[in-house]
Amino acid sequence: MLAGVPSVFIRASGCNLRCVWCDTPYTSWKPEGEDVAIGRILDQVVQYPSRYVVVTGGEPMIMPDIVPLTEELRKLGLHVTMETAGTAFQAVCCDLMSISPKLSNSTPHERDGGQWAKQHEARRLQPDVLRRLMYRFEYQLKFVVQSPNDLPEINALLEELDADRCRVLLMPEGTETGILRERGVWLAEICKQEGFRFCPRLHIDLYGSRRGA
Repeated sequence: MLAGVPSVFIRASGCNLRCVWCDTPYTSWKPEGEDVAIGRILDQVVQYPSRYVVVTGGEPMIMPDIVPLTEELRKLGLHVTMETAGTAFQAVCCDLMSISPKLSNSTPHERDGGQWAKQHEARRLQPDVLRRLMYRFEYQLKFVVQSPNDLPEINALLEELDADRCRVLLMPEGTETGILRERGVWLAEICKQEGFRFCPRLHIDLYGSRRGA
């Protein structure tokens, strides 16, 4: 919903899922980085003029200090968006809970001999957690779409959750501009037919898939 708003991104490294198409393997499949104190994070955030901050991952909702971090961000008067797969709950300070439930297209059946598939499949959808997040916070539901065949799965979950369809965003999967453009054409038509929002991958259009952009 805030696509195009200049924002500071705080990226947590580490995830409890293993999406096959993950575009940040350095925070999931092979997490890297260093432990950074909250004070140091805040010092970096305030160097930017934006009043919007996005806490993303990996999966920030499994991080042990995520609640005090968001409390301090709130004290700075910042608008806080939390990006999560919706598999874990913590009582964070959050202005927009951006929940991205993972569809079956995310399960790594073939990667690494399929050794991660069972664990991922068991964790990727937690309806009780999703409902709790949706009840507690201003939310949006963002789905990563590879094919029109994903639509029945999306609609079934929305019905189960009794979700507000005006808060549903569909985003084409991909890290290449050509693929995103191709998928975006038919996905935009689905959004018009179903009353969903179309979610562009603006950072790919602007910067490609390179890190640090």
